Amino acid sequence: MNKLAVWKFASCDGCQLTLLDCEDELLSVAARVDIAYFLEASSARGKGPYDLSLVEGSITTPDDLERIKHVRRVSKHLVTIGACATAGGVQALRDLADVREFAAVVYARPDYIETLDRSTPISAHVPVDFELRGCPIDKRQLLEVIGAFLAGRRPVVPAHSVCVECKARGNPCVLVASGTPCLGPVTQAGCGALCPAFNRGCFGCFGPMETPNAAALNARLRAAGMDDDELGRIYRTFNVSSFGSSGDA
Repeated sequence: MNKLAVWKFASCDGCQLTLLDCEDELLSVAARVDIAYFLEASSARGKGPYDLSLVEGSITTPDDLERIKHVRRVSKHLVTIGACATAGGVQALRDLADVREFAAVVYARPDYIETLDRSTPISAHVPVDFELRGCPIDKRQLLEVIGAFLAGRRPVVPAHSVCVECKARGNPCVLVASGTPCLGPVTQAGCGALCPAFNRGCFGCFGPMETPNAAALNARLRAAGMDDDELGRIYRTFNVSSFGSSGDA
């Protein structure tokens, strides 16, 4: 039976909880794999090597850096799950400034804090077999990824934008109809256009789509009255290191 391991680095645990939220589907997964290491669900620490490792979280400390190298050594396949693991996450906002200054403001004794200057995705340090985007990830996509690796094939995950999901759901375009800033045109699908369905602009939780036309979106947002500072802020959320400061990465 294939061995599955789930690992946590700097993150909120939301993507690991997505696996637990699969509920009935999780029973089918458990019937096909030995969930050998998953501290979010069990204190059991089954030994590797593992056929598939799911990794949540970014690399933010020297200990993280050494631990991810170990995870890679004991894993036949390594899949990163969520914005933290694939793009550095919200914590990558610190990359825009001096993390030592942040530590001095937050902690009474910052000299006790051991941290790297940047919050980086897993792929910056070890080879990754597949990246599953989202904050948090979508459970249907997660099940597809697990099933694909069990079957020895490439996962089938959509590469189109959230706008396609909006059309499929029948949502009016919030950008056109009400001038609401929305990252849907440049964001990878996966959420089911959740925010636009409630008249909120897309926040870019799933990161940039395969071929984003950020320049065109930026021009539209500037025409709606946004200045460069405002434009930078809407991109600086869950996937700041992927989108860049204003969608230019």
